[in-house]
Amino acid sequence: MSAQDALAAIPVGLRQPLLTEYQSIVQNYSEHRWSPSELSGGRFCEIVFTILEGHASGNYAAAPSKPRDFVGACRRLEQNTHVPHSFQILIPRLLPALFDVRNNRGVGHSGGDVDPNHMDATFVLSSCNWIMAELVRVYHNLSTQEAQRLADTLVERRIPLIWRGTICAGYSIRKSFEAPGATVLIDGAKWKS
Repeated sequence: MSAQDALAAIPVGLRQPLLTEYQSIVQNYSEHRWSPSELSGGRFCEIVFTILEGHASGNYAAAPSKPRDFVGACRRLEQNTHVPHSFQILIPRLLPALFDVRNNRGVGHSGGDVDPNHMDATFVLSSCNWIMAELVRVYHNLSTQEAQRLADTLVERRIPLIWRGTICAGYSIRKSFEAPGATVLIDGAKWKS
């Protein structure tokens, strides 16, 4: 199932930005780019909020938006007793904490308690992974294991082949055998000392 199919119940004006921000979080995290990863986490929150609001009302917005009082708006989502528990309680309570990393931890504004860092970026990535799996689970009525497997396929993970610094640089890949889930680097390795 493709990423578009996995979340087909979400209108394209929300689905595409959701997938784009999620991809950005994962990619920036894998490249150790903490600030952009955490910044995308804030935009991801706004998109997810808009999706939850549309799911509850039955009327999705054409594009994501941020309410003026984000925390208060998330609290109001808890009044929607007709939606799944995760859409009523769990995600609306997680979004403000996730959004706060962007706003008050030196990411979206200067003067935060800390600079963007691995610990905060890990929180952002883990939270967004869980939210994506939960969206897939609810929209497809899947088990948590099935939803996580599907959510794991939603993003293309790109790993750089040329490392800078003390690891190695400039090697090529030659595929010499088939092994499910394995990539073997075997040809032309150039190690730096």
